[in-house]
Amino acid sequence: MHELSICENIVSVIEEQAVEQSFGKVKTVRLEIGPLAGIELEALLFSFDVAAKGGVAENATLEVIEMPVIGLCISCSQSVEVKERYDPCPICGSFQVQITGGEELRIKELEVL
Repeated sequence: MHELSICENIVSVIEEQAVEQSFGKVKTVRLEIGPLAGIELEALLFSFDVAAKGGVAENATLEVIEMPVIGLCISCSQSVEVKERYDPCPICGSFQVQITGGEELRIKELEVL
């Protein structure tokens, strides 16, 4: 379950920011996650509670903002939203779509006390 190690890294970043920015408690953590990031959301939510125990993020709410899969169609030069990695361009039907978004996993913001 790699979600636990991901959550441990997220909590580590939060702890570092707590020291740098002098806050004592995190109320909400908002993450942006693309569908191609390979994250099991239920496992991530469970793992976050385990990783955050005893730190500034303990009892924080983890909110996930699901990002779309975005690609650049090489044929028609349009930025398009697709459902999966190998979907055709919804504009011209070409399969030459280079994925430019949807693989991300990042901390969007922290709500702190």
